[in-house]
Amino acid sequence: MADSIKDIARRVLDIEAESIRALVERVDSSFEHAVELILGTTGKVVVTGMGKSGIICQKIASTLASTGTSAIFLHPAEGAHGDLGVLMKNDTVIALSNSGETEEIIMMLPLVKRLGLGLIAMTGRPCSTLGRYADVVINTAVREEACPLGLAPTASTTAALAMGDALAVALLERRGFREEDFAVLHPAGSLGRKLMKVKDLMHTGAAIPGVGPQTEMKDAILEMTAKRLGITGVFEAERLVGVITDGDLRRALERGNDVLKKKVSQVMTRNPKTIGEEAIAESALRLMEEHQITALFVESRDGQKVVGVVHLHDLIRAGVL
Repeated sequence: MADSIKDIARRVLDIEAESIRALVERVDSSFEHAVELILGTTGKVVVTGMGKSGIICQKIASTLASTGTSAIFLHPAEGAHGDLGVLMKNDTVIALSNSGETEEIIMMLPLVKRLGLGLIAMTGRPCSTLGRYADVVINTAVREEACPLGLAPTASTTAALAMGDALAVALLERRGFREEDFAVLHPAGSLGRKLMKVKDLMHTGAAIPGVGPQTEMKDAILEMTAKRLGITGVFEAERLVGVITDGDLRRALERGNDVLKKKVSQVMTRNPKTIGEEAIAESALRLMEEHQITALFVESRDGQKVVGVVHLHDLIRAGVL
């Protein structure tokens, strides 16, 4: 009886998952050498491969470029017809070929060597022509393809893609690439909105609600109402010493005291949560969620003074949430 559709899918996923698990044991000094070679590249990284491998190369180049490594994809067939001009001194080439004998890539190798470029091979056959030419070989061999005919690249391309991701993430961490750096390279879409900086969304100047510790609560409530953020900071000179929120006011009323005659210092929450102006908006959202609050006062880069306040509604309007 023929396998069911679900059985076929499970077999494919098992084979491809195993192809990735097998790579773990192959992450050795060659992988480290590849990372160091790329880190030392003063030009760009050129990723090249044909057919299905070429599609994987495009993804690897894109991931590298978005995580701090200048990278492009070069189609080797187009390279043979003039596009090899993109190769410049100080570049490094990453070439993908499961067989290591892809004709269009082999044709490129003499020029790569003539220019003195670093060459990293990702191949299932380290002893192939590509492997022998390469400065570094990353072994991406798989036991079998998921295709029952053994013809369509499946597990082999999955393995190459995973190894490319491992390479990109290792480079990201070695470069100390931060969320802020990621934001610069991803200004559009929902990701770009989440990575906006707090300083781009905060209320500043006269829009910052503020009172002193000896202010009467009735005046603090007027300040909160006027600024319409459900919060006011409590300042001694320029130092933030506390906050009064809608929640503080409700809790004070529940205690049954004459709240309006109290001083702010008697009601305020001390040691309020703050965030730096250079922090990304996503960080502000996480902090609000963690502490179940709806607004944060924003500190200057040196942490010496408050320069703004950001509210949950600001994050929602900006599309961060």
